[in-house]
Amino acid sequence: MELFTPEFGLVFWMFIAFACLYFILAKYAWPYIIKSMEERADLIDKGVAYAQEAKAQLDNAKAEADKVIAEAHQQQAEILREASKLKNQIIEDAKGEAAIEAKKVSQAAQVSIEQARKESEKQLRQEVGEIALQIAEKVLRKNVSNDSAQRELVDQYLSEVETNN
Repeated sequence: MELFTPEFGLVFWMFIAFACLYFILAKYAWPYIIKSMEERADLIDKGVAYAQEAKAQLDNAKAEADKVIAEAHQQQAEILREASKLKNQIIEDAKGEAAIEAKKVSQAAQVSIEQARKESEKQLRQEVGEIALQIAEKVLRKNVSNDSAQRELVDQYLSEVETNN
């Protein structure tokens, strides 16, 4: 039972050793340990503050990214609208140019048709004139075969020339 009931001297020396150890620890070790713990607590507080700041910055960055994405979507929509307008304008311009070109081709065809018509009229007049000359020649030969008919025809032409002048 001696193990469980220590003697008074052992308890006294254990108490003295404990008090000395407590005094040395209280004087030298505890301030350093407390200081280290406070520094560690400050470091942890700074880490928490840094984490909160980083989270706030991340939230701000996410908000900015969402804003940039929204602006990009708006710009994309605007670009698509402008492209659609430009496409419609190009189509309208092409239609206008095609109409102008068709009008030019039509006018050129009309001019060509008019020239062809005039040329055919000219040819027709020449042919009619040649035929009329041939007929007149035949008629004159028949009518001018005698002298009295020739004199009568010359007199008639002279009177017509005099009346025209």
